[in-house]
Amino acid sequence: MVLANIWILFAALGALVVAIVLGVLLGLRQRGRAGDGSGVPVARAERIRALPTFQRAVRRRQAALAGIIGLGVLAVVLGGVVGARPVAQKTEQPVSTNRDIMLCLDVSGSMTDVDKEIVSIFDRLADGFKGERIGLTIFNSSAVQVFPLTDDYAFVQEHLRSLMKGFDYTTDVPEQWVGTMNGVGASLIGDGLASCVMRFDHADQQRARSIILATDNELNGSPIVPLPEAAGYAASKKIRVYTINPVDGIDTADSTSLADVAAVTGGKAYPLRSTTTVGDIIAQVQKQEATQLKGQARVVWTDVPQLWIAALIAVALGFTVLLWRVKL
Repeated sequence: MVLANIWILFAALGALVVAIVLGVLLGLRQRGRAGDGSGVPVARAERIRALPTFQRAVRRRQAALAGIIGLGVLAVVLGGVVGARPVAQKTEQPVSTNRDIMLCLDVSGSMTDVDKEIVSIFDRLADGFKGERIGLTIFNSSAVQVFPLTDDYAFVQEHLRSLMKGFDYTTDVPEQWVGTMNGVGASLIGDGLASCVMRFDHADQQRARSIILATDNELNGSPIVPLPEAAGYAASKKIRVYTINPVDGIDTADSTSLADVAAVTGGKAYPLRSTTTVGDIIAQVQKQEATQLKGQARVVWTDVPQLWIAALIAVALGFTVLLWRVKL
């Protein structure tokens, strides 16, 4: 423990010394006056002073006065310590719990009518997560990372809303076209999923990782990584895949294939327009045990006046009781 404003304690001690010196000088002055014969003479006073009861009363009063002085001095010292603000130093290493979530969006032509709706779902998902890191990768015949894993939700939502404007096709080259059509074919879902798996950092750490894959699973071309292999790759990395399917209930074969992908990784498949999709995905992701991330150690100074204040209160109470008993 150290005192943040130690000068206050020194000021209190200085005032105490001045008070003691003045008290001694006044006492000497009073004794001088008593010795000059100006007091009231009392016959046989020495016999009264010799009485045992008188001597006991004198000793009690002297002890009480000494106690008053001692408690007063102690109260001043304790008050100075409290005023000087006692603080203690401790080292803290902040720990935060975190999960990593990669949003994975198919921006092929067959998804044109629903991509804006899906991005709005991603926006709502980002709004529902607290503390998780979120990234976004879009793909068609090739994959592009829109933004890496981050817990800056304002940044996340800014980019999601910028991407959403691209689906209005008000510009010559919409954002979702840039870099996503560099391969042969279209809607190469297996390649897209594999690319999303590779976007996770800190591969050497055990962390809760999830992919939210939005696609209609309408393959048009020959991917480097077939979808079942991409699902196995995600499972080998202990990454759960949750799928959002805009053709659920319309294309049974494609829907079943997507559900199988999710099941292989321990995730689940969800229809696009279910009213509970967003809440269910958030709940499923947050069921996973979050990894504890240790931040940089830092020194923290905290006020610790509690013990000193309690002691000051006890001393002040004793001082008051003694004053009352002695009737000063």
